[in-house]
Amino acid sequence: MSGQNARENVFPTRMALTNTKLRLKGAQTGHSLLAKKRDALMMRFREILRKVDEAKRKMGRVMQLASFSLAEVTYAAGDISYLVQEQAKNAAFKVKARQENVSGVTLPAFEVERAQGSDFNLTGLGRGGQQVLRAKEVYAKAVETLVELATLQTAFTVLDEVIRATNRRVNAIEHVIIPRLDNTIKFIISELDEMDREEFFRLKKVQGKKKRDAEQAERLKAIEGAPSDQPVKDLVDDTTGPGDLLATKDEDVIF
Repeated sequence: MSGQNARENVFPTRMALTNTKLRLKGAQTGHSLLAKKRDALMMRFREILRKVDEAKRKMGRVMQLASFSLAEVTYAAGDISYLVQEQAKNAAFKVKARQENVSGVTLPAFEVERAQGSDFNLTGLGRGGQQVLRAKEVYAKAVETLVELATLQTAFTVLDEVIRATNRRVNAIEHVIIPRLDNTIKFIISELDEMDREEFFRLKKVQGKKKRDAEQAERLKAIEGAPSDQPVKDLVDDTTGPGDLLATKDEDVIF
């Protein structure tokens, strides 16, 4: 889609020219603001992308340690899943959502709130207590890392959609709206110049006609006021001889 030859269908007047120039200025201002917003979002997008990569690598290491710690618990204390189900009465972790504003874009963020106390104090009392506590801390770290990764992934998705929409708007203003308004302004200016030339030519012709009418009126007045002993033919010859209107050229009049 290109706006090189497109223009708006407007009547070429001074008011239309003024309005089109104001619209062009508004479009240029909007393009500048959207470009700055796009740049700011792209900076944050790259930063989040780097953090996502780090969080995924960290998540892989943490889950690997958690799997090994669970294997150690199973080896030392046996299957403790039924103990976890019996003692887990309240949630040990709570996730709170908040919002973050980046250049007018609202990004969701999640925070982990760890409950005070624990329902697994007696787990592993008979055997494998240290392995249970170690596994508990490792899985707590895994949950925190998972929430952090969810925050980054959500922000990544939202920013990706917003950046796509912003790029479409910037490209539309830059390649369609601004060229169309430029072409409209050029069209109005050319039409107004043509109208000015036509008006100048018309005024020049009107002034020439008035000048010829005035000269003819002076000649008639001179003929009517001539003395009786002078022949009228001589007076007419004197006034219409070398000063014939058809044989003379009017001087250019510049307004």
